[in-house]
Amino acid sequence: MVFELRTAVPADAAGVARVWAVTMPQLVKTARAVELELTHGRSRGVLIAVDGADVVGYANIYLPPPDAQSPRVRITVQVPPEARRRGIGSALLAAITERAVAAGAGRLLVAVRDDDESKGFAARHGFTLGRQMTHAAADLSTVREPVEPPAGLRVVDYSALSPRQLFDAEIEVRDDDPSGLSGGPAYEEWVDVSWRNPDVRHDLSVAVLDGDRVLSFVTTTADPDRGIIWSNLTGTIPAARGRGLAKVAKSTALARARDAGFTTASTGNDAANEPMLAVNKWLGYRPTSGAWTAEKAL
Repeated sequence: MVFELRTAVPADAAGVARVWAVTMPQLVKTARAVELELTHGRSRGVLIAVDGADVVGYANIYLPPPDAQSPRVRITVQVPPEARRRGIGSALLAAITERAVAAGAGRLLVAVRDDDESKGFAARHGFTLGRQMTHAAADLSTVREPVEPPAGLRVVDYSALSPRQLFDAEIEVRDDDPSGLSGGPAYEEWVDVSWRNPDVRHDLSVAVLDGDRVLSFVTTTADPDRGIIWSNLTGTIPAARGRGLAKVAKSTALARARDAGFTTASTGNDAANEPMLAVNKWLGYRPTSGAWTAEKAL
């Protein structure tokens, strides 16, 4: 069957959200959030494959700064199982690679599901597997009660924060991620697409503060229709690590999600991030699936 590749527009949000729901059901990415990204996202290029009115594939590129020298550029390619083996993934990858080359990329970085089909696709297209990633889920009915913060620190939800407070902490955390998968846009765009993301529940997202400085935080996206939450990013700034602050933030966020009627919490981590994996195990998370980073030189 014939398919067409084109740039995604906000009206494609529902179709894009369906692709994400099928390919990565543990995530929270609703049509409202996708529409916001497609409307206000400036550092990301998004392509879709369409068959008539149906979106049958998705790809994006996180555009590097114009002055970057041969940067490693992150891309995404997603095709629902029922639409595979039609050349859709290969066509999307070729098109998004063209954009990466035009943007001056020196290498491509992509996340690959930990199954033979996905890893085989990556290998055939010249990618080499790198870091192992884990996905895990927890039953919120059995979640632990919140851990109290150390003396002198306080716990708040995001309604008590300014976006700049959180952004400054997020920059320290995401730039320290060895997988390269936690990058994000500059401040103004981050406010538009992350802080104002309709899937982010500010009342279920938690920060640990020292004065006005965010030391540790967990950003929670939530889908009430499915009863699930996803810890979009959990982190502690490097200067505050080793004090158990991630356990404080995440235990509080999960308990609040439970009390708000959610049933399942999902998350993803670098498989070598032993401190965070230990926190998640203590909280009741159990592995559900996995992925790999993969890279290719251009």
